[in-house]
Amino acid sequence: MEGCMLSDANYAPLTPVSFLERAAVVYGDRTAVVSGGREYSWRETRERCLAGASVLARLGVGRRDVVAVIAANIPAMYELHFSVPMAGGVLCTLNTRHDAAMVSVLLRHSEAKVFLVESQFLAVAHDALRLLADAKAKFPLVIAISDTGDSSSSDGGGLEYEALLRDAPRGFEIRWPADERDPISLNYTSGTTSRPKGVIYSHRGAYLNSLAALLCNDMTSMPVYLWTVPMFHCNGWCMAWATAAQGGTNICVRNVVPKVIFEQIVRHGVTNMGGAPTVLNMIVNAPASERRPLPRRVLISTGGAPPPPQVLAKMEELGFNVQHGYGLTETYGPATRCVWRPEWDALPLAERARIKALQGVQHQMLQDVDIKDPVTMASVPSDGRAVGEVMLRGNTVMSGYYKDAAATEEAMRGGWLRTGDLGVRHPDGYIQLKDRAKDIIISGGENISSIEVESVLFGHHAVLDVAVVARPDDHWGETACAFVTLKDGASATAHEIIAFCRARLPRYMAPRTVVFGDLPKTSTGKTQKFLLREKARAMGSLPMQSKSKL
Repeated sequence: MEGCMLSDANYAPLTPVSFLERAAVVYGDRTAVVSGGREYSWRETRERCLAGASVLARLGVGRRDVVAVIAANIPAMYELHFSVPMAGGVLCTLNTRHDAAMVSVLLRHSEAKVFLVESQFLAVAHDALRLLADAKAKFPLVIAISDTGDSSSSDGGGLEYEALLRDAPRGFEIRWPADERDPISLNYTSGTTSRPKGVIYSHRGAYLNSLAALLCNDMTSMPVYLWTVPMFHCNGWCMAWATAAQGGTNICVRNVVPKVIFEQIVRHGVTNMGGAPTVLNMIVNAPASERRPLPRRVLISTGGAPPPPQVLAKMEELGFNVQHGYGLTETYGPATRCVWRPEWDALPLAERARIKALQGVQHQMLQDVDIKDPVTMASVPSDGRAVGEVMLRGNTVMSGYYKDAAATEEAMRGGWLRTGDLGVRHPDGYIQLKDRAKDIIISGGENISSIEVESVLFGHHAVLDVAVVARPDDHWGETACAFVTLKDGASATAHEIIAFCRARLPRYMAPRTVVFGDLPKTSTGKTQKFLLREKARAMGSLPMQSKSKL
């Protein structure tokens, strides 16, 4: 319409950095970050972030330069989410469980100009840098971050974060993005060392996804957020920026264990937290001696794998309100949410838990989620039975993979992000995951959903954790193999576990193999099924005499 175009003078690129600027004004004296005995107000946090940006600029960080960091959930890690983009740089948070070989690969691939390392990870960083030297690769400038936040406690002999902040020139002017589509962070997926995938987030996407996180988690003004999600994982599901938008208090903890979780909730009046289903599982199985009555209902956001309905029901009994979402690194973290409807409140607990386990609908900032045939790209019927691939599109989908145009094109083929996850859409529009495409077990021509079998197994009184994968079979092609962790003090035999499943599932779906032990996990709590698949493959087919007994 003529005369209604927005003038350039009124255009300001969207960026979550603006959240901090507002928080320092509106919530200046309120507590922004708590870590052990340290507390910083929002005004102090802004000053520290500006000082950090000033330091990075003096060290040569310019627009689009990558700044890498490996650190736990500590104040410095939170501050870098603002100070790096304030300097025009791109933040690259590295998984704290990476070994030196992987860290060296990611430093080389990202071309990080500066590398900040918390003191407990200095040994890994040193070995990674040595590998870079052996490969004659370019070195980043290293800055040490002390565990305590005290510059005098560092190892010495180099640059130290707190000392640099203290001596930083004041009056730094923020380098706002010239275009809101400029990169703000680089997040690596759990790829192989031979071909790492660096997911690029934009200022615009981070801004919008942060707002979606607030809306999805019912975070009104001045929430208290307990950091049980690693900040290195999708920038803490974008909550690192979101808490600033509402002037929240960030409670940083190193040890994500039930005793600490309950203590922090009671001490600080926590309103919100997050975590993979393994965190929920840990909470519901905590001994009574470590639990504390919650002063208020705590909303906990979960994702990463479908949580078992039994765990969801127990969380509700303990005083937690579980919000279940689904997403990927490529979608800035959670992209869908099982939005609750008031009419479901009257349903029995077990039915409410079953509904909460659904992946739901797209959040407010994502354009669309669909279940499609990956070949024809046609939407499958919304009948809760037709299986297709989960696909997403919109402003909160990644800008692409860093230095990998071919992988970007393949992932976005057809104009949708192809997740590789299989699911169904119910008549009410809510989606439900059935499995990763690679995790579906095909036995005698029948598809077995590992998620469905796992959900049944979680109902066994002795089972603490479980993962189901395919085991090769000379006759059936594949059969279900269950890796089970038992609760402390509990006991069960493989035959008992199998019989329990057969009483609740079609016979072909029940596991024919049960292996007891701890499950391999990523630092974000996801079970590393690829390792279990390797173990199952190494077992080979069940002997014929064993099959005759099954």
